[in-house]
Amino acid sequence: MYTIDSRQKNKPYPLGVMTECDNTYFSVVMKDGKDCGIILYDKKTGREKKLPFHSQNKFGSIYSMAIKDLDIGRYAYNFYDGENVFTDPYAKRIHGHEKWGKREKVLKGGFLEEDYSWEEDEPLKIPYEESFIYCLNVRAFTRHKSSGVARKGTFRGIIEKIPHLKELGITAVELMPAYEFDEIEMQRANLHLSAKEELPVKYNCWGYKEGYYFAPKAAYSSDKNAASEFKDMVKALHANHIEVIMQFYFPNTVKQGLILDVVKYWVTEYHIDGVHLKGERIPLQVLGTEPLLTDTKLFYYHFPYEQIYEENETPKFRNLASYSDDYMYTARRFLKGDDNMLGCFLELQRKNPKQHGVINYVTNYYGFTLADMVSYEKKNNEANGENNTDGNDDNGTWNCGVEGNSRKKGIVSLRRQQMKNALTMLFLSQGTPLIYSGDEFANSRAGNNNPYCQDNEIGWVKWNRSGMGEEIFAYMKELVRLKKNHPVLRNPLELKILDYIGCGYPDLSYHGEEAWRPELNSYSRFAGAMYCGFYAKNRQGEEDCFFYVAYNMHWMAHSFALPQLPKGMEWHLLADTGKGGKIEMAENSEEEQQHVDVAPRTIRIYCSKQIEGAECCNRNQYVRSAF
Repeated sequence: MYTIDSRQKNKPYPLGVMTECDNTYFSVVMKDGKDCGIILYDKKTGREKKLPFHSQNKFGSIYSMAIKDLDIGRYAYNFYDGENVFTDPYAKRIHGHEKWGKREKVLKGGFLEEDYSWEEDEPLKIPYEESFIYCLNVRAFTRHKSSGVARKGTFRGIIEKIPHLKELGITAVELMPAYEFDEIEMQRANLHLSAKEELPVKYNCWGYKEGYYFAPKAAYSSDKNAASEFKDMVKALHANHIEVIMQFYFPNTVKQGLILDVVKYWVTEYHIDGVHLKGERIPLQVLGTEPLLTDTKLFYYHFPYEQIYEENETPKFRNLASYSDDYMYTARRFLKGDDNMLGCFLELQRKNPKQHGVINYVTNYYGFTLADMVSYEKKNNEANGENNTDGNDDNGTWNCGVEGNSRKKGIVSLRRQQMKNALTMLFLSQGTPLIYSGDEFANSRAGNNNPYCQDNEIGWVKWNRSGMGEEIFAYMKELVRLKKNHPVLRNPLELKILDYIGCGYPDLSYHGEEAWRPELNSYSRFAGAMYCGFYAKNRQGEEDCFFYVAYNMHWMAHSFALPQLPKGMEWHLLADTGKGGKIEMAENSEEEQQHVDVAPRTIRIYCSKQIEGAECCNRNQYVRSAF
């Protein structure tokens, strides 16, 4: 039998519930505080017991109480403040919402009942330049029957899909809200319904609303212990060298102190590797300078870096990253051939500041998928029940000539090529690439660019890797392998477009129809970018290859000048987005080593190769003819 231990010193912090030895400490902020306390719910008998707070329990607006010998497996709890009964915002577990789409009228706080065995698990600290992020919704990721997993729509389902993630080369998963939130939303009142008819239920499948931030979502668990299953998922992903990034959405009503507590709690209790912060009133400077989080990745659309770092300060581990739509809309508009996009695109391709990372993507959970991005220009959100008024009206996309599905071979071929173009841009950018789940095999959401309420085949990932899906999957794997094997394509610092090592070549240079003279006017839609391998070394300690990327997003073919390579090297074609799906060195070198013709809406990748029998060149041999 539990007792209130009046001799035990109360602890106002941490807020919520904490158990030490025989004592369980309750701590909560009260608004009124005149008649307030704890309600204990006996899960065996169904009885309730009120335990009032007294003056000795008060610390400012915080009330705290120690209860001795409380059987935390038997009880749930809430707090009361006058007539208001509320669930602890710091509750580590929530009772009454264990099944998707079903909840009890009164939710109750619960306790973490066990010490989890993490064994030797710890966060991975993968540098941004070595990262490839995969954004997913826990339920939508494996809910479809084609997923082939036993525990669909759960944390355990993600574990079952680890072989797929590894095959693709993923180094981090970013989970859309996976803390406890209420997905049940009622439709707006319908004047045509009779009094006996109920309003249809609408599900918010994404969870961007205020929630119980300290508790993993119970409906995402395949058993009764969501906390343990979430930890199993983290440990399994870490064992396969995959990080876990959590999204948290904090509306303006959430206090900044709670935000800081949430982030620190998940990092320490659940071993997550990073947090994507979403909301307008985030304590960015506090989070960015918090010593506990210096090894934890933190994403936000833009941190106040000048307030976090000194002018020339470089963090030991770049944990902060800018996560915005700048790259997505620039790449999309360059892809479809808009004016005034080339210069901005090339700038974003090399953006990689020394103080923070940059997350690049061409699609995300909001907006069109990769397949829909080349098939639709207008959203098709009627199924959301909001008269197609929700979602973004400006998608920056091109449908390749026909809106929606098409069987025309020319349209299908062009869409396939445009998807490869988009992926090539993404993986050749110096920032960290991110894709949304399903894009690796051209999953479609039928043109719905805001399927937040589609708990069905529209919103779920359909695991179809046949035909075009398999070709896109294979091509993406090749891009991941290329970026992984060649450090010049993923430099830890931003490329300077300068020869700062005296090798005769800048680290990055731009070209056009003439070498070293790019055409960057407002109507230009093509340019060549050369990466000098002397500025990076592979894992064997050898200097990397030279790469030349010819971007032609014009609807006309263009001639590109190939810059002269160091003596003993020659250019070989590595990839052409208009031909095949493989990225491999052509057996024969280019016949014409000075100029090549690139077809409309095509990207070509060239790689340097040592001429057989020629003397190897290194960066200490200055090539006078480079310019």
